[in-house]
Amino acid sequence: MTQNRQTKYIFVTGGVLSSLGKGIAAASIATLLKNSGLKVSILKADPYINVDPGTMSPLEHGEVFVTDDGAETDLDLGHYERFLDENLSQLNNFTTGRVYSSVIEKERRGDYLGKTIQVIPHIVNEIIDRIKKAGEGNDILIVEIGGTVGDIEGQPFLEAIRMMRVELGKYNCINIHLTLIPFIKAAGELKTKPTQHSVGELRRIGISPDMIICRSEMPLNRELKDKIATSCGVEKNCVIESFDSQSIYQIPLLFLKQDILTPISEFLNLGDLKVDMSNWDSLVKRVIAPTKEVKIAFVGKYVDLKESYKSLTEALIHAGANLDTRVDIKWCDSEKIDDQNVDEIFKDIDGILVAGGFGNRGVDGKIQAIKFARINKIPYLGICLGMQLCLIEFAKNVLNLEDANSVEFDVNTKNNIIYLIDEFIDNSGKKQIRTYQSPLGGTMRLGGYECKIKQNSLLFEIYNQKNIKERHRHRYEANPKYRSEFEKYGLIVSGESDGLIEAVELKDHPFFIGVQFHPEFTSRLTRPNPVILGFMKASLKNVR
Repeated sequence: MTQNRQTKYIFVTGGVLSSLGKGIAAASIATLLKNSGLKVSILKADPYINVDPGTMSPLEHGEVFVTDDGAETDLDLGHYERFLDENLSQLNNFTTGRVYSSVIEKERRGDYLGKTIQVIPHIVNEIIDRIKKAGEGNDILIVEIGGTVGDIEGQPFLEAIRMMRVELGKYNCINIHLTLIPFIKAAGELKTKPTQHSVGELRRIGISPDMIICRSEMPLNRELKDKIATSCGVEKNCVIESFDSQSIYQIPLLFLKQDILTPISEFLNLGDLKVDMSNWDSLVKRVIAPTKEVKIAFVGKYVDLKESYKSLTEALIHAGANLDTRVDIKWCDSEKIDDQNVDEIFKDIDGILVAGGFGNRGVDGKIQAIKFARINKIPYLGICLGMQLCLIEFAKNVLNLEDANSVEFDVNTKNNIIYLIDEFIDNSGKKQIRTYQSPLGGTMRLGGYECKIKQNSLLFEIYNQKNIKERHRHRYEANPKYRSEFEKYGLIVSGESDGLIEAVELKDHPFFIGVQFHPEFTSRLTRPNPVILGFMKASLKNVR
């Protein structure tokens, strides 16, 4: 497409119930369009009233994904980046809370010249403006509307996309509706009635879907797909199935096999699209049927809610695919690890990973896991809190500082290995003072920061460059006061950023690295993060 042509929009809505995989479907379509040569981006519009998910519990929302520019976003942004292999920004995710906050701020400033502020037009227009802003400079913007059709909170968003279609006209917008085709075990049948009701609800508010993506436990037969097309008023080639698959990375290939790009191209007047997914297909084959296997202990406190670690588990899959290796994750609840059972828990493990987190719950178990990895020469990767705890463990058991701790867990500790500082560096490289009056949102070091790597270190060997940029989400930092003692006994600082300790590693150990940043946020299927890939390589060498 030429630069002077306006952005075209693909709106993705969901029906029947939530958590069907709208994000994966949207990301899959985006991947196919990008690989056909178009400039594509994605936006997630969330109807919940929170300003962002930054202060939401992982039990409520799963992972908070952090963009390079420091936005705390919905976890679907992680899927978007991993599929598209592109960095997104705060423009690519907004909520009802953010929309209302903006409108109210404008009203207080007098921007509306004393008019009565209403959902229509003011809230809806704010939504439209944000969608258009995210679409600037792209051939295609895919807009996923969070929640389910029929939700009260989603109505302004649906009205916004209805109005955009009227405004932009033919060949510039299409509506894709993802819905559930449930299998009723007692009847032995897949049922289409919920989908018909969902489409009926969309039509009631003035939106007619151009394409329907059917989530189901199994493939649909031709008769069933034709029935959906007829009852929902779409062309027969616009009923796309998305049945349960072994890997989410199969979905773009499944869509491509059903020739999904042909009707999309016709609706948007994109011409003949040629797409090359050969490299993707090769990697997916190694996700599904690899020739090697490695067993990784994943130590965390949300092991019963794996969505809390979505980016990290996906990053392990990326590294595994590139090494033709299946990653067998042993989920280890850190609250249940102690000095009596630690040997038994990790006896058959090839590598140990301690993930990030907040709060002191499960910390003692994580420290036991770190000690086991250090003493028994098991490859270890500590991320964020996982790095901080490896410093505390080393201080306790090697430096013999028995009261070593983080001020997050004990504000009165005499040996504050991890402490709270009030000076951070913003993304422009300038010093920025931030206060810590609130323990919740707005107090953290967020987004991408430069890290200088020490030459002749394992980390330098892994990244093969002096300067890297990785993303952060934390409040506490390693105290440089103890640096000389750590290095005297073999735990060296191998990465730093303007005096802040970014990475540490243990000498005379096959692989023992802690990083303050979150490498999982920049990992892609086609381009795994180097330090996670390095951890996997070391763990493979340790396979017994």
